[in-house]
Amino acid sequence: MNATALRTSVLATEVDNRAAYLGFAFAYVFGHGAALLAKAGLVLMPSWLPIGLLGGGLLAGTILAMAASLRAQRGATEARRRAEKLVGTAWVTGFAALALAITGLSTVFEKPELQTVLWPAGSTIVVGLIYLAEGAVRRNALHYNLGTWLALVAAAALFVPAPGFFGVLAVLGGGAYLVAAMLERRRLASLAA
Repeated sequence: MNATALRTSVLATEVDNRAAYLGFAFAYVFGHGAALLAKAGLVLMPSWLPIGLLGGGLLAGTILAMAASLRAQRGATEARRRAEKLVGTAWVTGFAALALAITGLSTVFEKPELQTVLWPAGSTIVVGLIYLAEGAVRRNALHYNLGTWLALVAAAALFVPAPGFFGVLAVLGGGAYLVAAMLERRRLASLAA
């Protein structure tokens, strides 16, 4: 196999996360940003708007991430496809465990308002940890480092009182996704070189 064919083969099995990262950046910047503005009383908006912006961005990012992953699996080895499927099921496991934990905590302590911060922080921690696993399986340091950043930022954000909590997620979470989208282009170009 010549060098060009080898590079093409490698790129065919690489997951291009640029579009997914931009979808998630939108969710964090506009969804959590709108929550910050609304909860701080800086902008009057319907209560559904922040969650709608967050949900729309998360849905777009999820669809784009799944499409990129499935596209890359077409040319992958059987072992790689199996590893991707196992990591893929971690999303269901992680969010099922998170739902149980948040429901349990808010019920036991009789503080349903905890869900306002536990869902965004907990979700970001779960996403970060799964990105760590995906980065390891795919040997993608950018994805791995993004996961590390997201998990640590989300955990640290819990120390910031609302509404600043949402600002931390918007700026440091959304900003990280934007930086990752820019760096993803460079990562893919280095693989093609």
